[in-house]
Amino acid sequence: MAINIQMPALSPTMEEGTLAKWLVKEGDTVSSGDLLAEIETDKATMEFEAVDEGVVGKILVPEGTDNVKVGTVIAVLVEEGEAVPSEAATAAPAPKADAPAPKPEPASVPRPEPEVAKASAPAPAATATGDRVKASPLARRLAAQSGIDLATVKGSGPYGRVVKADLEGAKPGAAAAQTVAAPTAAPAAAPAPAPVAAQDFGIPHEAEKLSNIRKTIARRLTESKQQIPHIYLTVDVRLDALLKLRGELNKALEPSGVKLSVNDMLIKALAKALLACPKCNVQFAGDQLLKFTRADISVAVSIPAGLITPIIVDAGSKAISAISTEMKDLASRAKEGKLAPQEYQGGTASLSNMGMMGIKQFEAVINPPQAMIMAIGAGEKRPYVIDDALGIATVMSATGSFDHRAIDGADGAELMKVFKELVEAPLGLVA
Repeated sequence: MAINIQMPALSPTMEEGTLAKWLVKEGDTVSSGDLLAEIETDKATMEFEAVDEGVVGKILVPEGTDNVKVGTVIAVLVEEGEAVPSEAATAAPAPKADAPAPKPEPASVPRPEPEVAKASAPAPAATATGDRVKASPLARRLAAQSGIDLATVKGSGPYGRVVKADLEGAKPGAAAAQTVAAPTAAPAAAPAPAPVAAQDFGIPHEAEKLSNIRKTIARRLTESKQQIPHIYLTVDVRLDALLKLRGELNKALEPSGVKLSVNDMLIKALAKALLACPKCNVQFAGDQLLKFTRADISVAVSIPAGLITPIIVDAGSKAISAISTEMKDLASRAKEGKLAPQEYQGGTASLSNMGMMGIKQFEAVINPPQAMIMAIGAGEKRPYVIDDALGIATVMSATGSFDHRAIDGADGAELMKVFKELVEAPLGLVA
């Protein structure tokens, strides 16, 4: 029996993607867990694994195809010796009942628990869309043959999908009748803005097509500057004590192979400052203000396709050595496009460091739906008043960008003050 392979939703916000590369060809035999393709989402390029087993009978969407809607049939899997059905000759969108869940509002993106009361609800026995249990075609066929009710089987596939392996040990019984919810009319989409006409004025150039990641960066940052009232606060921070402590810690950590960077220590400082100033560890959510009880720091990392912000979860409670090890791993996998969605979606605040590029000071754009971002400039020797006398010190400028809907100027100033104190007296970072 032929099995349709559909364009997957690899992140909660994904509606379409680019089929960047096929890792199999027609005639290849695949098993559950084998890599099928590389798919470029609105966040990163990710590998797509097979759920079922069989032979790749027909590839319907060639690699390099842009704007492939989630649920579109991109290939057909058949059994050994089985012909590809004639109706599967062209790519087609999946039935309405198997469409992905609606795009969540910003407040529903996975993030730390806010300090608001929530009624706990029991988890459903199986993941379903409407009244239809999510299951692979092979699992659905085997369940029907064995009289197994799929609603009683816990799925281990993507988004709780029931796959063949989940049926092992399941007890036969009267299969529950499954009805497909009647499709509802989708709201009319807002018209897209007209593209800006290219004006080259006869200047020699080449046009480079925007990647999905670059389109997303452009859209989100435009929304941020249009919708979020930014307020900027800058402090000069003396680094000498932090640099001295870093040298001592790296010497002690040398046998373990861990080498701390200044950025690792600043991540810790921002996390502790947010916990000390809870009025800044928040998020504006319409008629609510979400107050977070831990500090998850999104760290800006430059990758070939643009910019991504992997997250150090609960950075305030982690040792700097743990932050360093985790950050190196996240940055490495970010540049290879191998981050899982939960590793770059969420966060309570961001940190962007351009000091290593020699940038003295800059004002970063807030990463929505977060309410603040810290921009770090280069540490440099400057004239500095030390104990009422003019001297020379290593100083950096740090600028906080705050969402003025959620954070008052005085509260932002308190956060900058605490951050400065933690960096200038850095023993508090290892306490």
